[in-house]
Amino acid sequence: MLKATILRLIVILYVMILVSTSLKAETVKPRIAVFSGTSATIQNSAPLFTSNKARMLHGLPLLKTPDGNTPKYDLLVPQRLAAEVEVFIEAFSGHPLENDAAELYGPPDGYVDVIGNFHTNRNTPTDKPVYRVTLKPDDGLYLLPYMARQVDGNPWDGYCAYPRAPAEQCRQPFFPDASRIFEETDRGIYGVSDNQPGHILYSKAKFDFYRVLPSGGYKQGLNEKKRTDTGTGNIKPEKMGEDFFAYRPAHLRASPGYKDLATVTNVVQQTMTSDDYLGAIWLEGSPTVEDTLYWLNLLIDTEAPIVANAAQRPNRTVSADGPQNIVDSVDYIISKVWSDSQGNNNLGAVLIQDEQIFAARQVQKSDARPGGYIATGDHGGILGTMGVPGRPRIYFNPEMQHTWNSDVRLTSLPSSVNGVLLQNGVYKQTNVRTKDKEGFLIGENIPRVFIVKSGYFSQDSTSPNPEDEVDIVARIEKNLTQNPLAGFVAEGLSPYGLLSRGPESALQIAVFSGMPVVFTGRGNAGGATPTIYFSRRPAIAGNNLTATKARMLLKACLLKFGSLPPAQDPKNPTAAEHKMVQNAIAKYQTIFDSH
Repeated sequence: MLKATILRLIVILYVMILVSTSLKAETVKPRIAVFSGTSATIQNSAPLFTSNKARMLHGLPLLKTPDGNTPKYDLLVPQRLAAEVEVFIEAFSGHPLENDAAELYGPPDGYVDVIGNFHTNRNTPTDKPVYRVTLKPDDGLYLLPYMARQVDGNPWDGYCAYPRAPAEQCRQPFFPDASRIFEETDRGIYGVSDNQPGHILYSKAKFDFYRVLPSGGYKQGLNEKKRTDTGTGNIKPEKMGEDFFAYRPAHLRASPGYKDLATVTNVVQQTMTSDDYLGAIWLEGSPTVEDTLYWLNLLIDTEAPIVANAAQRPNRTVSADGPQNIVDSVDYIISKVWSDSQGNNNLGAVLIQDEQIFAARQVQKSDARPGGYIATGDHGGILGTMGVPGRPRIYFNPEMQHTWNSDVRLTSLPSSVNGVLLQNGVYKQTNVRTKDKEGFLIGENIPRVFIVKSGYFSQDSTSPNPEDEVDIVARIEKNLTQNPLAGFVAEGLSPYGLLSRGPESALQIAVFSGMPVVFTGRGNAGGATPTIYFSRRPAIAGNNLTATKARMLLKACLLKFGSLPPAQDPKNPTAAEHKMVQNAIAKYQTIFDSH
């Protein structure tokens, strides 16, 4: 009897442990890494204008509307309270038709008379019914008038103290990381999700924020102990154009360089190597995100999904599209529609814009408006939709290799490859170290790849001279002295990739100088560049890639294979040298056919 009782107790205890473990598992939220990239409108905010309340308080000229009138309402900015404050909210003011259903509502907390005094009971017909509430700093952001002025007492009328002011007299509109966007989204600053009372991001996942090549920077530095779910920490003073990259104010615009591509690769790879994250979100400016995303699709060795987002309208502007794109990305990651039967990412890196899921390889920005994205190559590229309403749905799977099965992923690349330099009139192969001891890319040795575009009716004669292509010749010469890993992408006829004979002959010299050349169709070519046109000339057919995407893939190939073997005289290669180059190019072509 005692043994049976003990056995029953053990079984009950075991069941309780299983149930407890199951409940804990259900409540554990997935963690998502959020990376901030360059010039990201999705991390941009509208200018902060000194409100008319502040202008009236300090005797400053009032803001005017375009028609010359004083605006009826002040623009409100999400800000934090410094102390508790009691406010009285007019009842039935949340919607024009609330009062129409007054019989459905409970009584107000009291009434405010015309002087502003609060009473628990209505004393006169003019008393307003109100709700009484105490607002606290811990509540989070509230929409409030912007009361700040410049140091000289003048109002803020834009980003800078005055038009085209130097950097030290300008403010930054870009957020330093994405944590503020997530907070404002959950607070409902941009609006709310249907049938959900706020908290539409943190109710689904936890987030860590990484500043890779951020759009906003801490010019004075930042001393703050790192907290969970923030992107801050102890940060040294940062410089625009070195540590962060923005495009507003427009006259202070900065762009990243070749070495910064290594930073992107190394930070994302190191972060995603851990098993901490279900997926990653990459935020960047819409004109360039397609390039970076394709690079991540090629280089990052991860079985987790990578989702990119951009925006056409800054935050806090009418119908800002960025926050919804971020919400969709979170929903996409936690839905696991990207997963195969083994739990691996089956779709590669994707861009989610305006409720569409684009493959990284095909997506291209076509216009500066929401919905201004297309799939290039005329062979698919939109993998699915976010199913609003409903769950995310996938309709197509990409066949090209990506991320964890990419042949040019970072973990499969050699630590060094051969480059080519011209030394004392001799073309020599030289060893170029591309990865450090930890296996991360060395920024200074990222390959240089340049795009050449040729129009029709561009030849000076029927027997063009390659020396007349001075831009190509000059670039070849500079590569041979400074860039041992280099190549070209030629954007020619659609889809054939053919150029005029002049630039083609100049690019043949580049090939026999060790620089691979890829030919693509111009613009958004509907078909693939045929390999048959380049089987007898040593060049790579760019498939149905755009020139900018082919440029990223050629960089990756140079990190994989190094330069082509140079001829002793690139203008007159021997048959043996020709065959040697063709054999080397075949390896490149295999990658272009499968990635």
